[in-house]
Amino acid sequence: MPELPEVETIRRGLSRLVLDKPITKVVFDTPKSFPNSSAEVRRFLVGASVTTIERRAKVLILELSSGYSLITHLKMTGQLVYDGESIHFGGGHPSTSLVDKLPDKTTRVILSFNDGSKLYFNDQRKFGWMKLWPTAAIKEQDFFKNLGPEPLADNFTWQMLRDSLSRRARSAIKPAIMDQHIIAGIGNIYADESLWSAKINPATPVGALKVRDYRNLHRSIREVLNLSLRKGGSTDRNYVDAEGRRGSYLEFASVFRRESQPCPRCRKAIVKTRLAGRGTHYCPHCQKIPGRRSSI
Repeated sequence: MPELPEVETIRRGLSRLVLDKPITKVVFDTPKSFPNSSAEVRRFLVGASVTTIERRAKVLILELSSGYSLITHLKMTGQLVYDGESIHFGGGHPSTSLVDKLPDKTTRVILSFNDGSKLYFNDQRKFGWMKLWPTAAIKEQDFFKNLGPEPLADNFTWQMLRDSLSRRARSAIKPAIMDQHIIAGIGNIYADESLWSAKINPATPVGALKVRDYRNLHRSIREVLNLSLRKGGSTDRNYVDAEGRRGSYLEFASVFRRESQPCPRCRKAIVKTRLAGRGTHYCPHCQKIPGRRSSI
């Protein structure tokens, strides 16, 4: 699934490409991917232009001049691909649809703009969706109301992280920080990387964390996410950003997909195991659970 840095990279790229262009036509293949009535589309989408693009957790909000917004959730295999006269931009699930000729068999929605450019929403597994909502009512939707704080927001402090995690005191720390109700937008890659940077074992109970752990984890989450943003996200194949560059964060990852390789900090071997059903990478030497000899 595309994670916060990938979705933020898409947001930034599209913000340079589609703003203030009237939408002239919409084509979709299934109501599951585009659950909007014909009347809504005619009144609030066709003829409107995108005024700004926001992100909440892993969801994009394309605000429209009509007072509505096109909420886009990529889910597991979604992509957004912009194709203009001289620019090709793609982000999301790493399949060849990002770079091949479109539309293809994964294309669910096509937005056409008045300059001839198009925005394609592709989704292999049809779990993602693009939904029209009144912009003023978005914050009142259950999905958004129940999300945790944004880890890159200016007001996100280590105390906020501690208070949010206190609701999961008996949980292991990794699944807790991946819970979107606790913190918005952190997925598997960045959970592993942040916990390694903070020297916290992924299986450490939240209730065992000390103030220094919260401070270190807060710092690490923000540093890891910002590094990934600078590198264009973590997708390591078939990804191009608005300048045609591929995402490169995994070249700099410390533990993710590094099993059996030396830890960058202590040179002991990185281990891969499973925790709460997810592949989990960590260093058993410098990420110890307090009071235990072994890790997971």
